[in-house]
Amino acid sequence: MIKRLLQSVREFKKDALLTPFFVVLEVVMEVVIPAVMALLIDKGIDAQNMGEIWKYGAILVACAALALVFGAAAGTYAARASTGFARNLRHDMYYAVQDFSFSNIDKFSTGSIVTRLTTDVTNVQNSFQMCTRIAVRCPVMLVFALIMAFQINGELALIFLGVLPVLAVGMGLLMKFVGPIFERVFKIYDQMNTVVQENVRGIRVVKAYVREEYETEKFQNVSGRLYKAFSKAQKIMAGVSPLMQFCMYACMLLISWFGARLIVGGSMTTGELTSLFSYAMQILMSLMMVAMVFVMITMSKASAERIVEVLEEQPDLHNPAQPVTAVKNGDIDFDNVNFSYKGDARKLALRGVDLHIKAGQTIGVLGGTGSAKSTLVQLIPRLYDVTTGSVKVGGVDVRDYDIEALREQVAMVLQKNVLFSGTIKENLRWGNEHASDEELEHVCRLAQADEFIQQMPGKYDTYIEQGGTNVSGGQKQRLCIARALLKKPKVLILDDSTSAVDTKTDALIRKAFAEELPGTTKLIIAQRVSSVQDADQIVILDGGAIQAVGTHEELLAGNPIYQEIYKQQMNKGGEE
Repeated sequence: MIKRLLQSVREFKKDALLTPFFVVLEVVMEVVIPAVMALLIDKGIDAQNMGEIWKYGAILVACAALALVFGAAAGTYAARASTGFARNLRHDMYYAVQDFSFSNIDKFSTGSIVTRLTTDVTNVQNSFQMCTRIAVRCPVMLVFALIMAFQINGELALIFLGVLPVLAVGMGLLMKFVGPIFERVFKIYDQMNTVVQENVRGIRVVKAYVREEYETEKFQNVSGRLYKAFSKAQKIMAGVSPLMQFCMYACMLLISWFGARLIVGGSMTTGELTSLFSYAMQILMSLMMVAMVFVMITMSKASAERIVEVLEEQPDLHNPAQPVTAVKNGDIDFDNVNFSYKGDARKLALRGVDLHIKAGQTIGVLGGTGSAKSTLVQLIPRLYDVTTGSVKVGGVDVRDYDIEALREQVAMVLQKNVLFSGTIKENLRWGNEHASDEELEHVCRLAQADEFIQQMPGKYDTYIEQGGTNVSGGQKQRLCIARALLKKPKVLILDDSTSAVDTKTDALIRKAFAEELPGTTKLIIAQRVSSVQDADQIVILDGGAIQAVGTHEELLAGNPIYQEIYKQQMNKGGEE
């Protein structure tokens, strides 16, 4: 895990290495200062020698200045290394998520990914900075201060060694009990982020159904669980401070008692006892800082595991060794396709699908809820891989294509239409970033979007809010269709993408497709018979299997499912 995380240090490796170097120099200066102070007291003050006072005073000032310089350098390099490490870590995680297939993304909730990119990375960043500074400073200070203490008086220095086992046991218990709590805490963070995101994203629905109180209660519930978990962890960690204080004051009392007796006996000077007190403070403060490092590492361990889980998640979809980069045409062939989202042949979403579509044809897809209509078309741009069988586009198995090359030629308007914050032009140019204004207007006319865009104050420069909240559902669908058309694809898939427009607009869109895109294969998933009745072929799906294929007239004459759908919609004025 640590090895994987450290790969994100990269160009900040020099800063990360210079930090402990300057920390060691700072510690050396701080350890030298008490020794010089002892000489100042014994040879200058007690001996009433002003020459020695000036001499050791100057050395003290120099040591303090150097300690300040080294400390500032260590802090600067540590800050640069830790923030750079965090930046690279977020970059690596974000890019890893971009490479995920749909099945990979299904393993992580949106709230969980957001928590890992924010809170978890911050925890690991803080831990990294502590490890490059404090985790280096504490052991070095501890060793150097102990060496100096033993040089002054070995018997008194043994007092410090007596408290080490006590503190070690305390740290061990802390790691054992607090670690699992923090693992639970970050899972609750995921749930809280999900609750907040759902509430903000669906705020209109919440208000429409007067569910503010319910949503508030749901948030309070998860927030309360987070509070209880953190409180429990803090209570356990609070026990460390009294333990440290006890050890510190016990050492100070014992040194004072035995040191005073040694001074009276003449075997120790006042300066040596003073410096021993300084070393005692340095040793005990180092031990206290070690406790802080342990707490931070305990917190960040759970975060680090969650980050590495994302970084080491292997995308299910890969390019072949020698990928095909050109899609010949829009022919589509499903050859005995079986598909399961979990790769389990006993739980198939699609079974035994055989379907052959010629380039330029318009294919309608109908079926009840859960009949796997969306699943069928998602196999074409290789958003998922088949479990068994094959899907071919242009006569080539989609698994043999370069994934980007394939998806450039297969435009898909998903069920959940998504627009991003930015102008209408910026959203449309997702289809083709180099498209001219004339091309934008052309595809919008085909998608019946130009008319309402021209009525907007900024026309094509009108700003779209995040998620397209300032346009209607029908307008959003038409903008997404225009965006897909801008790719000039060989295959165009509309996954229930005209459900929010009226039948007249739907008919105009289909007419434009037929006239302007004669060579593009068009697959239209719809709930309305009127949306697909002019298609070259209509596919009826039922329970993940193809129940029938035919024209409108053929299915109306001989297919019970199609007859039932048609009858219901005609009885309701042609629309369900």
